[in-house]
Amino acid sequence: MADILCSLRSLMASHSPPLDALLVPSEDFHQSEYVSARDKRRQFVSGFTGSAGLALITKNDASLWTDGRYFLQAMQQLGDQWKLMRIGEDASVDAWLSDNLQREAAIGIDPWCVSVDTAQRWELAFAKRKQKLVQTSTNLVDEVWKNRPPAEINPVVDHPLEFSGRSVAEKLKDLRVKLANEKARGIIITALDEVAWLYNIRGSDVSYSPVVHAFAIVTLNSAFLYVEKRKVSSKVNSSLQENGIEVREYGAVSSDVAMLASNQLDQATRVISSQNGVCDNDLIWVDPASCCYALFSKLNANMVLLQQSPLALAKALKNPVELEGLKNAHIRDGAAVVQFLVWLDKQMQEIYGASGYFLEGEVDRKKTPETTKLTEVTVSDKLEGFRASKEHFRGLSFPTISSVGPNAAIIHYSPQAETCAELDPNSIYLFDSGGQYLDGTTDITRTVHFGKPSAHEKACYTSVLKGHIALGNARFPNGTNGYALDILARIPLWGYGLDYRHGTGHGIGSYLNVHEGPHQISFRPHARNVPLQVSMTVTDEPGYYEDGSFGIRLENVLVIKEAETEFNFGDKGYLSFDHITWAPYQIKLIDLSLMAPEEIQWLNTYHSKCREILAPYMDKNEMEWLKKATETVTA
Repeated sequence: MADILCSLRSLMASHSPPLDALLVPSEDFHQSEYVSARDKRRQFVSGFTGSAGLALITKNDASLWTDGRYFLQAMQQLGDQWKLMRIGEDASVDAWLSDNLQREAAIGIDPWCVSVDTAQRWELAFAKRKQKLVQTSTNLVDEVWKNRPPAEINPVVDHPLEFSGRSVAEKLKDLRVKLANEKARGIIITALDEVAWLYNIRGSDVSYSPVVHAFAIVTLNSAFLYVEKRKVSSKVNSSLQENGIEVREYGAVSSDVAMLASNQLDQATRVISSQNGVCDNDLIWVDPASCCYALFSKLNANMVLLQQSPLALAKALKNPVELEGLKNAHIRDGAAVVQFLVWLDKQMQEIYGASGYFLEGEVDRKKTPETTKLTEVTVSDKLEGFRASKEHFRGLSFPTISSVGPNAAIIHYSPQAETCAELDPNSIYLFDSGGQYLDGTTDITRTVHFGKPSAHEKACYTSVLKGHIALGNARFPNGTNGYALDILARIPLWGYGLDYRHGTGHGIGSYLNVHEGPHQISFRPHARNVPLQVSMTVTDEPGYYEDGSFGIRLENVLVIKEAETEFNFGDKGYLSFDHITWAPYQIKLIDLSLMAPEEIQWLNTYHSKCREILAPYMDKNEMEWLKKATETVTA
C-alpha cells in the first residue's frame, strides 16, 4: 500500500495543476453500489473491501471515510498509513479538507466516478477557502494499477415479458409522458439497473447484479443504448431495434451528450406540450445522484432539470407479474434456507457434539482431528448449493455474510477462505444471504445457535425479533415515509439502551439489484424523500451487534399493500405489509417471557404459514425438522 500511495503522490505532484489532495470514491461511472473488479479503485488503494467508502490522499495523510456498517471491518483491514474516519462521528471529508488544507488548494477527482450531487456539494464547501475541485483527464489510480483486471465481455440478454411484466414500448411511452410533463426533451439514464429495467435487458458485468455496463439516452422521439457492441447479439439487437432503440458504442455517450446539449442528437424534439399552444421542451433531465459529473459538465447547466430519475419510482412500484415472481422466488429461496438449516443442524451435532437447533445443552464432545471441519465459507458454499438446485436460479444477490461469534458483530462481514473462522457450537451464527432468480431477487437473514445461548443473547435476540414484528405489523396512512417507521424496529432495543448503526429496510429488485431505492426505512434524513406506496418491496431487518462477542439480525422482505382499517381518517387510505420471506425463527433463542401475547400469536401464525408454504419442497426428513422448528409456542 505504501508503494501505491507513493506512486499516486508522485502523479499528484506532476499533475497540472499540482494536486494537494486526491479523492478516490467507491463508485464506478454509473455511481453503482456494487462494482466490477476493475472498478474497485478505492479498495485497491486502501485495502478496505467494504462496498461503501471514500479514500482521501494528501501529501502527508491517507484517510478513509465509511459508515457504521463497516467500522470494525475497516479497522481490521486498513494499514498503518491509513486513518479511519467514521461517518456520523468524525468530520466530513469536505469539512476536513477545509480545515486541513491551505487556501486555494487543488483537490483532484475523476469526474466519471463522482455524482453531480457530490461534486456540487464539494465545490460549495471548498469555495469557502477558495479551494478548487480539479477534474483529472485520466483516473490517476488506473495509471498506477499495474495488474488492473480487464473488462469482462459478457453478453446482453433479453429479460422476457413473462418475468418483466411490462413491455419496453409501454415503459418508453410512460417515460416520454413524464418528460413532456416536465418540459424536458431528453433524459440521460446512467444507473445500471434503470437502463436494464427500461430496456428489459440483463447481463453479468457486475458480480451479484444482473446488469450491463451501459448508458441510455431517451428523447421524445428517440432512444439510445450505449454499450460495447460486441456484447449485443443480432437477436438482442433486433429486439432493441423493434422498440426504436439504437445501439451505440459505450464510449460514444460522451460526444452524444454534447450533441444532446446542442439539440443535434435528435432534431425533432419540439412538441405541443402546453394547453396554451406550442411550448419548446428544452430541458435535459439528469438524476443528480446517479449521473456522473463528467457527463453533466457537457450540458448547459441552465437547461438541466436536476431531479430524481422518473425510472427510480417506476421500477420500485412492482407490477403484478413482478410481484408474483418475487413471491415465488422467495418461496423457493425459503425452502433452500430450511434445507440448509436441516443440513447444518445435523453437521453441528455429528462433528461438534452440539446439542443442536432445538435443544439447549453443553457440547458433549469435540470433533476428532480427521473429521471435516465446518467454516464460515464451507457452510455458505453449501447454502449456495441448495439455492442453485432451485428453478430459475442465476447466482447470489450479494456476497453471503456467513459469520460466527465475534465476526457476526461485523455488520457487513465477508468471510475469506484463507482467514475465515471455524463454526463454534457455543457461539451465535448469523447468515445474511440472497439469490438472483429470473423471477425475483431475494435477501434473508437468520441468526441461530447450536449450543446453549446465554440469557443476554436471548434477551437481545428477542428484542430484535420484537422490533422486526412491530415494523412488519405496522399500519400507516398513505404519504408516510420510511423515516417515520424506522423507530418501530428500534423501540424494544432502546428499552435496554441498545441500538444498531444501519438502516432498517431497503427496496429489492425484480431480478435486479438487491438494494433498490428510491424509498427506504432508515433514521437517515434521505429516508424522508419518498413515501412508501402500494406494490413497493422493502426489507425489515433490525439487528444488534456486540463488538468482539456476537451479532444478531433478522430480515424478511415485505410487500406494501392497502390495509383494511375500521376508519379512514382524513380519507388518506392506510397501508400495511405482507411478508413474502419464509423461514423459521429459532425458538431456542427467544425468551418467551419477554414477548407480548399478540407477538407470540404472530409468531405462531407465521410459523404455521412456513410449514404450509414450504411443505411441497421438503422431503420427509426436512418436513419433520420444519414441523419441529415451527411448533406452536406459549408464554
